Amino acid sequence: MECLVYLLSPDTDDMRDAPSIIIANSLLEMGAKIKAYDPIAMSNAKKILKNVNFQSDSYSVAKDCDVLVIMTEWNEFRQLDLGRIKKCMKKPVLLDGRNIYDPQKLRGMGFTYIGVGR
Repeated sequence: MECLVYLLSPDTDDMRDAPSIIIANSLLEMGAKIKAYDPIAMSNAKKILKNVNFQSDSYSVAKDCDVLVIMTEWNEFRQLDLGRIKKCMKKPVLLDGRNIYDPQKLRGMGFTYIGVGR
C-alpha cells in the first residue's frame, strides 16, 4: 500500500491505550506509509508514533492516498466534504473504524466502503 491515511484518538488528546497506536505501528511494520491528522491529539501522537507524516487537516491527509482509515468519532470527520475527499485520493477506499458514515451513501459516491463490525 503506497499510502495509508490514519486519523487518531476519539474526543480526547489522551493517547494512553489508544488502539490507533497499535494499528499504526503494525501497519508501519508491514511497510505502509502513514499520514495522520487529529484536531486535538497530534502533539501527543507525535511523541508516540514515529515515521508518521502528520498533516494540518483532513484534506491534506487524503491527498494521493490509497485508503482513508477513520479511527475516531470527531464531529469534524462526520462533516467532511466526502466528494472533495474522494477527489483528493488515488483510490477512493474508506475503512470506517467507528461506523460514522452511511455505507450506501459512500458506495453510491463511488467509494469502496468497509465498515468495521458491519
